[in-house]
Amino acid sequence: MLDYSHNTWLVAASLAVAMMAGFTGLYLTHGASKLDDQKRKLVVALAAIILGGGIWSMHFVAMLGLQLPILFYYDALITLISALVAILMVGLALLILHFRPRTMGTIVGAGVIVGLGIVVMHYVGMAGMELCRPVYNAWDVVISTLASVVLSVLAIWVAYDNRTQRNILLGTVCFGLAVFTMHFVATGLTDFVASDTAGRAGPALNNQVLAMGVTVAVFLICGAFLLTGITFIEPTSTIAAPEGPAADPEPTALRAGVPFEREGQTFFAEPSSIAAIRAEGHYTVLYMNAEKLFCPWSITEAESRLAPDGFLRAHRSYLLNPKHVSRFERHKDNGTCYFDGVDALTKVPVSRSRLTDIREALGL
Repeated sequence: MLDYSHNTWLVAASLAVAMMAGFTGLYLTHGASKLDDQKRKLVVALAAIILGGGIWSMHFVAMLGLQLPILFYYDALITLISALVAILMVGLALLILHFRPRTMGTIVGAGVIVGLGIVVMHYVGMAGMELCRPVYNAWDVVISTLASVVLSVLAIWVAYDNRTQRNILLGTVCFGLAVFTMHFVATGLTDFVASDTAGRAGPALNNQVLAMGVTVAVFLICGAFLLTGITFIEPTSTIAAPEGPAADPEPTALRAGVPFEREGQTFFAEPSSIAAIRAEGHYTVLYMNAEKLFCPWSITEAESRLAPDGFLRAHRSYLLNPKHVSRFERHKDNGTCYFDGVDALTKVPVSRSRLTDIREALGL
């Protein structure tokens, strides 16, 4: 077995690359679900290239810092494949997040795919080493995979549970740590031995040539990071808030209606057409006529935004529009509201603490 060490500066640089790529990719997709399909696909593709390229760049920046007592090379074709695998797997995760209803299941699934993408990229990249062979066993792979998947799921959950600036920053940290931790956990569990066998999949890359390619990739990631980050914190002091009768405190999103997703597209419903809203994890479901539709708002946000339209919280999981209630039934210490013409929902429970407000809204 060969003794090895790492260049401290390149280790730090690899973490910085992972962080910049994570921020750029996660913030680039902010608001992508509101775009039409073609623009959304373009944004997802760009984010996949940035995130997948960031995973690859972080790996090889760290590998350039790997100090072994022998010279070694990389197979160019396998090295290229490792980059493409990372981009494709991250792209698949982003497609799920932006073209499917964003439930906890899709968030966890996307996080698992990203975590596996990091692992596959790492071991494919290591397989490209020539004149030096990495040695590891199945348990080493399992431990590395577990670290990568757990941190990647956390990164996606934090970044996509609520698309605020704070969540994107926390998601960036989790993503950067997922890539960084997986690499060095896997490398720490790997031994290296000298090998006389050179790969034949593609031409050989020495560290000098690889460093040039990695430098270009990191430069592009830094440029994308700067271009994206310049709009992250928008100045507010230069824009005076309107005063007097012209001021309109109503949120912009509400002027367009209540957002819901159908077949990968986002539409907006008039609040008056919605009979009830039910909490679904961190999101909600709208009930309109015969339809049951996914809405990205949380039940708390929906309650706040729709209060001026007369919506009331009937239960911890339900908001209802009193104008659509066709019948009310009083029980001992709670009640039930019934709806006609709402095929997907026939009744909504009214909790004891909400009973008085609902009865007053119904004129009882």
